[in-house]
Amino acid sequence: MFKGVNRKIGLILFLLSAGYLYMAHQLPTYPYIPVDADAIPKALGWTLLVLSIALFFSKDNDSEEQKAKRKIPKQDVLVLLGVLVLLLLYIALFEILGFIVVTALFVFFCTWFLGYKKHISNAIVSILFPIFLYSIFVYLLQIRLPQGILPIKRGGVIWERSMGF
Repeated sequence: MFKGVNRKIGLILFLLSAGYLYMAHQLPTYPYIPVDADAIPKALGWTLLVLSIALFFSKDNDSEEQKAKRKIPKQDVLVLLGVLVLLLLYIALFEILGFIVVTALFVFFCTWFLGYKKHISNAIVSILFPIFLYSIFVYLLQIRLPQGILPIKRGGVIWERSMGF
């Protein structure tokens, strides 16, 4: 039944998406917000669930060449672990420093770690990208993101820490 890589990965992704969907349905809902904070996580969870089922039932042509391609060099594993450490730091500091600061730091250091050498353009993109995303989520979609250490004004009033952001 579980012969082939597609079936094994499909099952793992199915279980992962089921757990993710369970947690996404535990997110609190907020009244008076057009797009609630749980909309995107639920959509992503259902998409992953459907794609994992499709992967499970897809035909698997596992040749020797494909088996050889799955062997990851040790250098690449170290790079993946480095990005994983940066991602875990991003998650840990997200609410403390806020979306804009931690995303700017993550984008800058992740691209630097992966070998991008143009530090000026990297810094510009690292700053403008989270500001652009923050503006879309907060002002256009009205989804609140953690402001962290930045005193961001919304409608002329500084958001209070008692609001959770």
